[in-house]
Amino acid sequence: MATAPSLLGRDDDWSALDVSAVPFLVEARRRLRGLRLTRTEQVLQVLVPAVLEQKVTSTEAFRAWRYLVRRHGDPAPGPAPEGMVVPPDAAGWRRVPSWEWHRAGVGPQRSATVMRACAVADGLERTLALGQGGDEVARRLRSVVGVGPWTAAETSQRAHGDPDSPSVGDYHLAAHVGWALVGRPVDDDGMLELLEPWRGHRHRVVRLITGSGFSKPRFGPRMTIQDHRGH
Repeated sequence: MATAPSLLGRDDDWSALDVSAVPFLVEARRRLRGLRLTRTEQVLQVLVPAVLEQKVTSTEAFRAWRYLVRRHGDPAPGPAPEGMVVPPDAAGWRRVPSWEWHRAGVGPQRSATVMRACAVADGLERTLALGQGGDEVARRLRSVVGVGPWTAAETSQRAHGDPDSPSVGDYHLAAHVGWALVGRPVDDDGMLELLEPWRGHRHRVVRLITGSGFSKPRFGPRMTIQDHRGH
């Protein structure tokens, strides 16, 4: 209950963000006036699904998460629908046997990253005292082998309410930002260059773009879904 206001975005302040020079963002801000960044204050519970999303499609990641939580989660506390479960804590994740990760379609590299994160879970939670993200939070998250820039950014965005860490390394994001702001695809370096005028609020700008309903042209190859469970 104590963290519910942060979860709902009470402390997320957009007042310093100035998008007046870009009409597209002005309109997106007008339409998304109630948009807030949340702060879950649950680092490990955010980091684990972010690790599961590494280098796979969303469909694969969601399938793995659903399988693992339903099989190894804990009953939801309080009055709750029958069968509802919540994700395991650090000790619970560490008890998941290797063959269950395999059945979920999670390879040994990602499952090992989760195990390493669980081993230092208390230290990860202490990063919340450092505020809403930033370089030191990213450094501590990335001290876990297997947690790179993308995973650290995704974690700090959700757990810490980080307004400034864009997800570098995302399969689609840079091109999406490029098409929205300059009408052409860009790579990660190009995305960071485009977002630089809003340093301190770069993730806010990304959220405006992704929440606006804008869709980049659809062409070219798509990442295919891999199923490693039978190997």
